Amino acid sequence: MTSTLPVSRRSFLRVTAIAGGGMLIASYVQPIADLAALTGSLEDFTPNAFIKIGADGSVTITAKNPEIGQGVKTMLPMIIADELGVDWKAVKVEQGLFDPVAYGRQAAGGSTATPTNWDNHRRVGAAARQMLIAAAALTWGTPADECSAASGIVTHRPSGRKLTYGALAAKAATLAVPDLATVTLKDPKDFTIIGTPQKGVDTPSIVTGKPIFSIDVKVPGMLFAVFQKCPVFGGKVKSANLDVVTAQPGVKHAFVVEQVGTSLGGLLGGVAVVADSWWLAKQAREKLEVTWDEGPTASHSSVEYARKAAELAQGPAARSLRKDGDVDAALKGAAKTVEAAYFYPFLSHATLEPQNCTASFSNGKLELWAPTQTPANGRQLVAQALGIAETDITIHLVRGGGGFGRRLSNDYLVEAAWIAKTIGVPVKLLWTREDDMAHDFYRPAGFHFFKGGVDGEGKIIAWRHHFVTFGEGDRPGSSAGIQPTEFPSRFIPNFELGTSFLPLGVPTGALRAPGSNGLAFVFHSFIDELAHAAGKDPVQFRLDLLGDPRMVAEPDGRAGYDAARARGVLEDVAEKSGWGRRKVPKGSGLGVAFHFSHLGYFAEVVEVTVVDAAVKVNKVWVVGDIGSQVINPLNAEHQAQGGALDGLSEAMGQEITIENGRAVQTNFHEYPLLRHTQAPPVEVHFRVTNNPPTGLGEPALPPVIPALCNAIFAATGKRVRSLPLSKEGFRWA
Repeated sequence: MTSTLPVSRRSFLRVTAIAGGGMLIASYVQPIADLAALTGSLEDFTPNAFIKIGADGSVTITAKNPEIGQGVKTMLPMIIADELGVDWKAVKVEQGLFDPVAYGRQAAGGSTATPTNWDNHRRVGAAARQMLIAAAALTWGTPADECSAASGIVTHRPSGRKLTYGALAAKAATLAVPDLATVTLKDPKDFTIIGTPQKGVDTPSIVTGKPIFSIDVKVPGMLFAVFQKCPVFGGKVKSANLDVVTAQPGVKHAFVVEQVGTSLGGLLGGVAVVADSWWLAKQAREKLEVTWDEGPTASHSSVEYARKAAELAQGPAARSLRKDGDVDAALKGAAKTVEAAYFYPFLSHATLEPQNCTASFSNGKLELWAPTQTPANGRQLVAQALGIAETDITIHLVRGGGGFGRRLSNDYLVEAAWIAKTIGVPVKLLWTREDDMAHDFYRPAGFHFFKGGVDGEGKIIAWRHHFVTFGEGDRPGSSAGIQPTEFPSRFIPNFELGTSFLPLGVPTGALRAPGSNGLAFVFHSFIDELAHAAGKDPVQFRLDLLGDPRMVAEPDGRAGYDAARARGVLEDVAEKSGWGRRKVPKGSGLGVAFHFSHLGYFAEVVEVTVVDAAVKVNKVWVVGDIGSQVINPLNAEHQAQGGALDGLSEAMGQEITIENGRAVQTNFHEYPLLRHTQAPPVEVHFRVTNNPPTGLGEPALPPVIPALCNAIFAATGKRVRSLPLSKEGFRWA
């Protein structure tokens, strides 16, 4: 588990002068008092810090969180830079090391970067600006309130005198650090960087092919490794022809690795092959013959999961999660009732950059270069497996070529670390695409059984939901659960939610918009079924369900759902898409859905044309409410577009099926991604509301899948209750 560090606002910053007359503002609780004694140049040391201001006026801001394509390496420094009062073009951004003492929580997941760092990053920048203004006021012998700062310059307004930040940095570093709780933050109307579209700081390197991704890492003297695990999850090595593999060209080592512990997320048993190049290691691996002890999971299959789920659905749910009102009585009195069974499959993350890690172990110290989303968890896992102290492990956060939740798990870190410690030289472990798809932590499949009723006025009065998912004992598997407060809970007077578990033999985990990526499909598709049964317009039916603008919460105030914000995005997307006014030809249709997840409210409309089961998505409209500030509008638009396109890709053809305890799909020919020619235009709008800013890597994805399926129903009259669409006879046009 990630350690929680007690950090008071007053201990948040440590400020010191740096060699050459600059200023360094370190973060959180890092003790840097000794930095004042340094005599070398700025390049002679690498203290963890948020801001470095050189005597020449140069400004360097550290990005503390892992960058996996969500844009935080640009977005978080933008917050600091705006409050600091510098021009964005003058800022250099550096990726910070993993150091929870210096930076606090460092992770990528759950769209948490904005809500957890918005306030403190603003205060770091504002504190530095306040100190620079104070230094100028002392220099001129004037009151600080007569001075202002902008574009890296402090100006004395009455006289017009000016001093650059570089000229003031050394003096500012000697001043008392302000209490961050009391620093003056900018009025949002004065923002000059926040709210302006900025290209990603890594974009020039990406488009010119610079080696900035984890897969590009090179360290002196390193070898290359591949790691063969049992195709059945958790299987163990019984025997292997290591002598044949070792004799292959370029091979330096081939050895069996025993499983450590029982978790499928740790170091599993397998065979490591290490060679002078990755290609030689891969070629040698093809000569590998292993006899496996496949274990009990070898009996698992998708067919058996489905059979068992249907069997469980015939009886009551094993566990009741919520029961409001009297569902039986409401169903008996309903004007119309609808029953439906929904299914969504296991999904792979399919990151374009396969899992990889470079590791170097020397003199009891371990150094890792990895695209992990959770470096704290990775360091703990590696320390436990190798039997070394966490403090002896250094993790370099290297840009990942996609994450989507896959790199929340750190199995590839512990594999690389174990191999490096065993052979005593640096090694880069790189998985093949087949490794990646066969040993993922899949989005869990789900089986949902509904019965709902509407009254004579067309309003939902009853909802019964039996969710068959995966779990052990009384706990669902990772990302396989459901909360009793999940919408439309609390919006329907007679509501029942229960769950039953299937045995868990497949590793599962969070996929972009975990939980919501599947639940939104089934909830908002079934709501559409009820709207059709009621003879109501799908948008108006949803507005009626949401009711009056209000906050709906549990009695203790938890799990708040803001009906006003949900109504806002739904009304806006209807307006932007021309819902009710838009003329669509025969064979075409519009579908709508909305969803709240990861603090973001999103509604989406999809327009499709379907001819002979060939689906063409003509356009997607997206409206999101992520609070009072869209920090980087350019990246925000891209994230929303990417989320919508990602959801379309998942819906059409993606599925992991299990046979004999192993994944059937091995590469993109069996797990197709959306092609450029299939990608529709995605029009994105944001509502600005008086709420704290939140993230958006996740919440734009869930609504697009039910909106697509509802659009297909509008175009064809065929209701989609099972994904992927390709198994229902549909294909991309």
